[in-house]
Amino acid sequence: MNSPKVVVEGLCKVFGANPRLALDMLAGGSTKDEVFAKTGHVVGVHDVSFEVQEGEIFVLMGLSGSGKSTLIRLINRLVEPTAGKVLIDGRDVAAVRRSELTALRRTDMSMVFQSFALMPQRTVLSNAAFGLEVAGMGRKVREKRALEVLEQVGLAPFAQKLPAELSGGMQQRVGLARALAVNPSLMIMDEAFSALDPLKRKEMQNVLLELQKNQRRTIMFVSHDLEEALRIGNRIAIMEGGRVVQIGTPQDIIANPADDYVKAFFEGIDTSRYLTAGDMMQTNEVPLLRNLDASSIETSLNGSAEYAFVLDAEHRIRGFVTRDAIGNASPDLRKVECISHAASLDHVVSRVCATTTAVPVVDDDGCYCGSVDRAVVLKVLTRSRGSHV
Repeated sequence: MNSPKVVVEGLCKVFGANPRLALDMLAGGSTKDEVFAKTGHVVGVHDVSFEVQEGEIFVLMGLSGSGKSTLIRLINRLVEPTAGKVLIDGRDVAAVRRSELTALRRTDMSMVFQSFALMPQRTVLSNAAFGLEVAGMGRKVREKRALEVLEQVGLAPFAQKLPAELSGGMQQRVGLARALAVNPSLMIMDEAFSALDPLKRKEMQNVLLELQKNQRRTIMFVSHDLEEALRIGNRIAIMEGGRVVQIGTPQDIIANPADDYVKAFFEGIDTSRYLTAGDMMQTNEVPLLRNLDASSIETSLNGSAEYAFVLDAEHRIRGFVTRDAIGNASPDLRKVECISHAASLDHVVSRVCATTTAVPVVDDDGCYCGSVDRAVVLKVLTRSRGSHV
């Protein structure tokens, strides 16, 4: 297991003249509102701890005022912490000298904000190359690198245009290209797509997911939109009142919301489409066979099962046999197509509808891990969609 990219330990931020008083009140069980009423101090973040793994998209979400933007600014030290630690690649960001922090921000940590913050008088290429220019890279080299990144986000043909000549979605791509150009290992994105209309927003999410497939950067992404978080996040941390109330995969949070605050985010959202084959599969529904001899087949199918999956020594699916094979000296091994445990609900539905048997689900190594049939899909659709009608 890789060591985590980011480690946050007991992080607190209190805005006000006497933060120690506020921290003592919080330690004694006072709420953020009680601290404000008594001291006038604002609790931005309180006692937050989590880890972000190398190569994951970690989404921070919560309502306005929940502390997510303050937390992200503590991580890159645009805001000084009142207490706690932030370790990036094992280095405590809160303790490094200002010069070291500046170098870290220039070379290894990029930030993308909601406002595109492009320089209107500079071309798209010059905007994309700006971080490299600040870092002192020569013009030819930086423009070559910036052009490569503009190519990745689909903007190479617009390199000589000015920002005002581009749509909002294209301007945000320039902002993303500028962040990518310095080749950071950690990207922090604060409500990066929320100023865009829904179509452009989805388009930018697709660009990000496509880039992530090939580049596997570590991305911390702030959002107040659950659908966005479910769509792009490997894991999601939900914040309320400066605290983290739940951390988990999208599937964890859908299946086991921690409290009513988390549940409220799902109001009116059809969560079923964020489920995967792995979330829905059953592990003991279809009998499994290692050998195709008569007694094994008879033993497997002596109950109510109509068919059994046949596995090889590596636990991979060879096919399936039906009841007709009982007592047959050379049983007919029928082919069956498998689906990945990461397959989306839509893909699962189309596959399940196209076959009379359950569909085998396999892991990343192609080994059998369960099956999905029509009854399971129907149950999921009825449960998830019924509650949002």
